[in-house]
Amino acid sequence: MAVEVVREDAVAVVTVSRPEALNALDRGTTAELLEVVQGLSADDAVRCVVLTGAGSKAFVAGADIAEMSRMSADEARRFAALGHSLMSAIGAAPQPWLAAVNGFALGGGCELALACDVRLASESARFGQPEVGLGITPGFGGTQRLPRAVGAGWAAYLVLSGRTITAEEALRIGLVQAVLPADELLPEARRLAAEIAAKGPLAVRYAKAALRAATATDLETGQGVERDLFALCFASGDQKEGMAAFLEKRAPRFSGR
Repeated sequence: MAVEVVREDAVAVVTVSRPEALNALDRGTTAELLEVVQGLSADDAVRCVVLTGAGSKAFVAGADIAEMSRMSADEARRFAALGHSLMSAIGAAPQPWLAAVNGFALGGGCELALACDVRLASESARFGQPEVGLGITPGFGGTQRLPRAVGAGWAAYLVLSGRTITAEEALRIGLVQAVLPADELLPEARRLAAEIAAKGPLAVRYAKAALRAATATDLETGQGVERDLFALCFASGDQKEGMAAFLEKRAPRFSGR
């Protein structure tokens, strides 16, 4: 198994573990990770997910170049489709996914981080879309998610040059939300995940869905999604409990219903 899952109360920590290949995504690992995403998405007890890579060198160094070097055009299309399915599944997952980027996040690894809702990086993390240097384009959504994350100019700079940037540069352009010392990265990701998991579960899920609509639709349509989800909250016990707890000056006890 190249993907490990550890449950910590309402938080799941998912680790891509192919240390011999710097956690690179081959077809088997990509398919396995997709199955993990689908399984966690169906589990209401999981309220937030942390995604990281095994070891200290790499989050995910990229797609497996040794495997890709032997692919035909048809095989490459199928591999890209598998990668797109994985990234879309993370984006569509009801729970927030937090990427704890602990090293190289290049090519498919950068695309995997981009699929997550929030990205935290260690000081040693490196980001890039180096595919043009291999004679190919990004294939797991980099040309689509990167402009949405950092704007068209920075996306073009990274994709067309194939350059690698540091964690601090990634923070400056908005690719990551925080940079931490290596030994603080996973603990902070777990703390943030636990903080999110303690909020109203339905509200967090609806909020993620509304945020997703912001990049997938126009403003008017997105506001309609937000309005409907806002109203749906008021049909839940969580809304009644959350507001009662606020008025009574106590901690809420959310049930996810």
